[in-house]
Amino acid sequence: MVIAIILTFILGYFAITLEHTIKINKAASALVTGVVCWTIYILFQADKDLVSELLVDHLGEISGILFFLLGAMTLVELIDLHDGFQIITDKIKTRSTIKLLWIVCIITFFLSAVLDNLTTTIVIVSLLRKLIADKEQRLFFIGMAVIAANAGGAWSPLGDVTTTMLWIGGQITAFNIIKELFIPSVFCLLIPLSLVSFRLRGSVQPGQESQRENLKPAFHRNLVFFLGVGILIFVPIFKTVTHLPPFMAILFGLGLMWIITEILHSGSDTADKHAPTVAYALRKIDTPSILFFLGILVSIGALQVTGQLSQLAEWLTDTIKNDTVIITSIGLLSAIVDNVPLVAASQGMYSLEQYPTDDFFWEFLAYATGTGGSTLIIGSAAGVAAMGMERVTFFWYLKKITWLALAGYFAGILIYLLQYSLLH
Repeated sequence: MVIAIILTFILGYFAITLEHTIKINKAASALVTGVVCWTIYILFQADKDLVSELLVDHLGEISGILFFLLGAMTLVELIDLHDGFQIITDKIKTRSTIKLLWIVCIITFFLSAVLDNLTTTIVIVSLLRKLIADKEQRLFFIGMAVIAANAGGAWSPLGDVTTTMLWIGGQITAFNIIKELFIPSVFCLLIPLSLVSFRLRGSVQPGQESQRENLKPAFHRNLVFFLGVGILIFVPIFKTVTHLPPFMAILFGLGLMWIITEILHSGSDTADKHAPTVAYALRKIDTPSILFFLGILVSIGALQVTGQLSQLAEWLTDTIKNDTVIITSIGLLSAIVDNVPLVAASQGMYSLEQYPTDDFFWEFLAYATGTGGSTLIIGSAAGVAAMGMERVTFFWYLKKITWLALAGYFAGILIYLLQYSLLH
């Protein structure tokens, strides 16, 4: 059974990576893989009800991510429909490729710490569509933005789901993780940016969207933009105050935005199919990318409930017997297998008695799992979102971005180890 599930996952994984070669959408491959993995699991179990309960439990967690993604993408699309991003694009005057790349990556880095790497990537991809017309050039910026989003999310307790898990679980504290991981995370972005700065030349041509003459009224643009960004910033505050999951905040914000935009356009022609409303925004968002999320997370859930991830973590511990090498390996592994179940497995394997709060192990794990996923496009929520929104292919990212992500990943590790040895 276990071998069959692993083989199914591997085959599905290859089908996803070879999407453009085999001409099958990655969402279809992910959905089939997820269903087949769980089908194999339940067929070999006597207690069918238990397996169904486990699946429902996993779907509860997964649905939170999917509803959050749905709400965030709709909000960003609504801002776009009201030309809200024009407010930012008007402020960015430079057409220098190098300068623009640094500006975009720095904005992404700090925005990711306030929002989270997934939401930030959705916002930045939408923004880059306005700033850059050339597809290949835009893809490169998006790849660098994925590195920036993951690096920015690693040092904030709200910036990445794994860091949040460790924070909620009591393995780390908010102030300490910011203090310990900020500088390593900066170097995780700084090194790739420095490397590409020696190679990039020329200027960028603005996207056609930003040259439109028929912009929405300034009041509409400003209201929807600032309200939308305010809702996204409100998400971590809502979570901290109410202890409800983030998708509740994003759904509340979406409902609020829906009401306001309905009032805003109450005098408009309701028969207009392209009116800038939430209903139209929902039709425009990339639904296949949401289904891809569903399929890949369901597949990984099967590996988790069958104990494969825990066994892998135990094997690493028994074989390597060095925390630094183990965590570095887990970080790289998170580029292949989702970092959430890997961190969950680590939390279950290692107790707070063994590694107390704010121990080296937990801090380093937060960095490694937060930034290691940048090495592959499907290795992080930010990468998967970019892949779905802008059709970034697995092998293009592997060729153009992976080496930069690896350079940043190991640079951050060296800085963290050096910083830790000096301060402790």
